[in-house]
Amino acid sequence: MQKHKKFNFKFHFQEFLLLILVVTSCVMLSFSSGGFIINFRNVGFTILSTIEKGCANVTMYVKDAYDGVVKLINLSKEYDELTEKLIDYEIMQRTNTSIRKENTRLKEQLGFSESIMQKNVPANIISRGADNLHSTIVIDKGSKDGIKKNMSVIAIQNGNIGIVGKVVSVGYGTSQIMSIYNKDCSISARIQNTRDIGLITGNGSENKPLSMKYIKKRVISELHFGDVIVSTGENGNYLKEVPIGTISKIDIIDYDSSLDIEIEPIINFGRLESVLVVSNTELKETKDASKNEQGDK
Repeated sequence: MQKHKKFNFKFHFQEFLLLILVVTSCVMLSFSSGGFIINFRNVGFTILSTIEKGCANVTMYVKDAYDGVVKLINLSKEYDELTEKLIDYEIMQRTNTSIRKENTRLKEQLGFSESIMQKNVPANIISRGADNLHSTIVIDKGSKDGIKKNMSVIAIQNGNIGIVGKVVSVGYGTSQIMSIYNKDCSISARIQNTRDIGLITGNGSENKPLSMKYIKKRVISELHFGDVIVSTGENGNYLKEVPIGTISKIDIIDYDSSLDIEIEPIINFGRLESVLVVSNTELKETKDASKNEQGDK
């Protein structure tokens, strides 16, 4: 039987040291030739450029995000500013509309004031009755402005002229008006179409129409809904031929020889802001009359 030989490989310190010296010499030789320097430079450039590129991308992303936030904030501010401007514009439009309506109303009133011969005073409503808003009305003109008791009060509304009531109490700077809704108010009136005369009275509330009495049943075939009722001007209580309202209902009462007629006022008291107080007897002074008086003096 043949025995195998064992090979013992021993690594002595002297041999290890020699190996280290050889490797070190090779490395130093490579560095001295510049090969490793070039490779390290390429590797370093690649690493640095990659880092720089990453930093640049991150910077640009952060910058874009920041710019986006700034733009969003600016857009939000601009939106708020535009919203406020829009609100201001809408308010201005509503104000302009109100001013135009007010100017139209005042022009109508001024035009009528100049067209009539009677002495008249424009006035604004400052309060209404506590129990009934439209039964009594207080205006901002009084004795100092030429207002006198029993003067007629009319209004111009949407181009329509109508009776409001009459002055019942006069103070120095204010006056009280009894409106046509008041139960104590009675107006001699006629149906404009047929010329039949009756008496209009209030029912104490704006929710109840006016009543017209003493119109005979025999004329019912001549009456129509919407017929205009005007003042007669009799007894000097109100101006003549001023509209009061229109016929809204006609009832026939068996035991009465007269018709029971309901009248819807021409003037909408719920929207009434200003009135014209007119003298029933006094005429306003004209320029020619004033010149003649000055000439006589």
